[in-house]
Amino acid sequence: MKNTLDARVQEYLQEHRVATLASNSGDDLWAAAVFYVNSGYTLYYLSAPTSRHCLNLAHNPRVAVTIQEDYADWLDIKGIQIEGVVSELSGVEEGEARKLYGQKYPVIGKLAQAPAAIVKALAKVRWYKVVPQRLYFIDNSVGLGHRDEVDLSDYLDG
Repeated sequence: MKNTLDARVQEYLQEHRVATLASNSGDDLWAAAVFYVNSGYTLYYLSAPTSRHCLNLAHNPRVAVTIQEDYADWLDIKGIQIEGVVSELSGVEEGEARKLYGQKYPVIGKLAQAPAAIVKALAKVRWYKVVPQRLYFIDNSVGLGHRDEVDLSDYLDG
């Protein structure tokens, strides 16, 4: 079942684009939608370091993340829940994230052809990754409230 679950989660991550990232710093709680790309279970996104969630992450890198659609029927609900740690990228790792991001979001991959507003906005962002510590796949089509935890032991050890 593990391989089947892994395949379903990877497919879900590839098919979706927006994750809700929840951060906190003391009493300051915040959730923000970010466009992501993934490599395995690691999520990469870009954001302005002055944004509220990034300011929170500077104090506490632990986050909760969800990825889901806007379902009308409870029995159709599927999604991903993640507990993880965020870090800022640089160097080779940032270059790899940019490449992956450009494949999923062509406007980033072809920056020389992007609208000026996109180029200007990208000059103000930094690249981040979320490494999951726990990951759950929700699939109400299996049963209402059905949730499987993905075994990340090999992923986190490797």
